[in-house]
Amino acid sequence: MLKDLFAKPKKKKYATIPTERDKQDVPEGIMTKCPSCKKIMYTKELTKNVKVCLHCSYHHPMTAYERINSLFDAGFVEMDHGMISVNPLDFPDYMEKLEKDKVKTMMNEAVVTGIGRISGYEVSVAVMDSKFRMGSMGSVVGEKITRAIEKACEKKIPFIIFTASGGARMQEGVLSLMQMAKTSAALKMFSDEGGLIVSIMTHPTTGGVSASFASLGDINLAEPGALIGFAGRRIIEQTIREELPEDFQTSEFLMKHGQLDAVVPRQELKDTLTNILKIHVPGGERV
Repeated sequence: MLKDLFAKPKKKKYATIPTERDKQDVPEGIMTKCPSCKKIMYTKELTKNVKVCLHCSYHHPMTAYERINSLFDAGFVEMDHGMISVNPLDFPDYMEKLEKDKVKTMMNEAVVTGIGRISGYEVSVAVMDSKFRMGSMGSVVGEKITRAIEKACEKKIPFIIFTASGGARMQEGVLSLMQMAKTSAALKMFSDEGGLIVSIMTHPTTGGVSASFASLGDINLAEPGALIGFAGRRIIEQTIREELPEDFQTSEFLMKHGQLDAVVPRQELKDTLTNILKIHVPGGERV
């Protein structure tokens, strides 16, 4: 009997399945699984690393406000927040889908515009968010971007745009396509006035957005691994009857073929933009 008291407990040969109560003890969203390397990390640590995977450097999507908070000094002033889309073509269920996206993203549209400072340098900015209608370009998106360009021209400050979009918004038909011409014309007028345009393409930048304002920067940058292109890969292969390279329409492919000036990791973006702004400010000094 004494021998039994001091004997080592036998190891269990079965796995313990956590109960539903145990599962609820772990807060939802505390861990994030990387879609690229499949490794799991603390969401808090991923956020600290500006949503870049700690293992493989995969760039997770950022919301518009997350990007603004990671780059801009305190005091960012948002413009045209109250602008909302209507349903000019009476497209079925369009307004209901917009309302759902407003609740989900806490945004009124797929782009946030405003005036802020990066390392002390004042800029006008437009930041697209793919979580709102896949960042699609409707009338309000085009109007907000155009107003941000006009504000940059008025204040004689650089204009920076972060693109993330599936292209033109089909529910607004030709009115959506007209935003390509409107924003491009505004950029041309701003450029003729000597304004600096910096475009940063993020994943994904496709369709009418890539074919208009996204590609019209004086300096065109992109995040690593971003999908950038006009038509889809399958459509192009069927049209030209050729198999495309594996890295086709990635930021690295475009950089290799001269369509981008640089591919900049997210952790280095603020320093890169600061240097660009410093070079283009008269005398190299802060305004």
